[in-house]
Amino acid sequence: MDNYNQQYAQYQPVEASYSTAEVRKFLLHVYNWMAMGLAVTGVVAFGVSMSDTLLRIIVLNPFIFYGLIIFQFVVVVAMSAAIKKMPSVLAIGAFFLYAFLTGLTFSVLFLVYTSGSIAYTFIICSAMFASVSVFGYITKMNLAGVGTFMMMGLVGLIIASVVNLFLESSTLYWIISYAGVLIFVGLTAWDTQRIKKMAAQTTFESEEGKKAAIMGALTLYLDFINMFIFLLRILGNRR
Repeated sequence: MDNYNQQYAQYQPVEASYSTAEVRKFLLHVYNWMAMGLAVTGVVAFGVSMSDTLLRIIVLNPFIFYGLIIFQFVVVVAMSAAIKKMPSVLAIGAFFLYAFLTGLTFSVLFLVYTSGSIAYTFIICSAMFASVSVFGYITKMNLAGVGTFMMMGLVGLIIASVVNLFLESSTLYWIISYAGVLIFVGLTAWDTQRIKKMAAQTTFESEEGKKAAIMGALTLYLDFINMFIFLLRILGNRR
């Protein structure tokens, strides 16, 4: 996401003039793409979880499971690096490919947590995400400082997660889980404000506008699924 951040991270105080019909139209497309991406992920995850054969292929073959995760990472990096050069149709295809791959890896969650707890955690996550995103849209505060702090926290969270793979500390596990929720709550508000500012500077009907909307959708999609994962660690009922 580096190119995306560099292109749209010239933060300034949010002005009232940003709340225009064009901005709302742009954001509506962003949220529509994001919702469709989440729908693809959910349908694929649930569908694969219903097939013992497919689940065994993914779970019992580390090469396939970790290969999917690496492929997901490659897709995001490639989109961010080449977004200026690729046509919007290809960017849309890459976004839905990522959502599909995430669905494949998320199918494993149904082996760890009950379907009921996954469902109500999704509902809770949706309510939290919507509330925080609305705040990011309407607030007059400049959230750049919050975003920078949350990015630093995210780096620390990743390091702590890697360390705990070896320590296997239950205390650190819970600290990481709660910290993860707080960090992605902050990032959601920050990213919403950034996308709102970007919308005020972009015409959606243009090729660049369409690609910007897809990258905005990808950003919020990543915020949502990471918030969901950390909430599931806290609220999910294990099998």
